Amino acid sequence: MPSGTHPTHSHPLGWTTRGWIDRLSGGPGLARGRRDPDRLLQGDSLDWWRVEAIEDGARLRLRAEMLLPGLAWLEFSVGSAERADRSLLRQRALFHPRGAAGHAYWWAVRPFHGLVFGSMLRNIARAAEQLDLGRGSVVDP
Repeated sequence: MPSGTHPTHSHPLGWTTRGWIDRLSGGPGLARGRRDPDRLLQGDSLDWWRVEAIEDGARLRLRAEMLLPGLAWLEFSVGSAERADRSLLRQRALFHPRGAAGHAYWWAVRPFHGLVFGSMLRNIARAAEQLDLGRGSVVDP
């Protein structure tokens, strides 16, 4: 991921609110930040996420450590696109509910995921394009 980009890179007020709810419930909230602003390593904390897997230039999988009625992951992968001068960025949010509370939680937050994760993906792609432009590469609109 580009420097300065992280999974909370969309709807800051919503993420901040969710962070406070998590903190008030005994979870880590968003206060942990990150160890290094430019590099992530497996095992690093990133706000309420833990870097579970990282393949340089190909995949990043984050495991949620916020208090949830289940287990959650957020995964990003980069691959080849149809055009040689492009890359394909994929994002996947996974949730494995625990019991009825987990299913209720999933159905309560599900309507917001398209909005939150869609804008997150666009913002990460935009930051990557800006980083590429800063290196002198040309990015077509």
